[in-house]
Amino acid sequence: MTVYKLTETYAQIQSKFNVRPFTLSSQQAKAGIGINVISGYWKSGYTCSIEAFVDTLLEANWEMHGSIRYSRPGCEVIGGTSGSPVIEAGTRIIVGVNNTINESGQMCSMNNPCEVDKSGNKSAQEGVGYAQQTYWLYSCLSVDNEVDLSRPGCLLYH
Repeated sequence: MTVYKLTETYAQIQSKFNVRPFTLSSQQAKAGIGINVISGYWKSGYTCSIEAFVDTLLEANWEMHGSIRYSRPGCEVIGGTSGSPVIEAGTRIIVGVNNTINESGQMCSMNNPCEVDKSGNKSAQEGVGYAQQTYWLYSCLSVDNEVDLSRPGCLLYH
């Protein structure tokens, strides 16, 4: 995740560019809510819901926790959509960042993430897409709104 420090307020951005900025949710989204994954690269979008949160998601050498699993049909994202915002439907609130989909049903390999439950059981299903939550960022902010990864309770993996 890359975080940019803005030099203008949201109000200044809206006034200057005539667009309403998106905001990051400060709370975990709820399973079942409608979402939109908007790809600037492909100039397209996907609509579905949050099916569940995955305890551990493995893909090649990466390990992710608390990942958002998309419902199907609707969010069969494709290559080039990684990094796209996951927006709560009907709002301008970002709840996650799209990052992967199981492309061919393989287990825990590149482009084929697998889920690992609390008992260590692994499962994978072709076509299932995932995102990483963004509310964790708030747990790492100092009183001056600076990112501090050493802050007690910081949930970002680093």
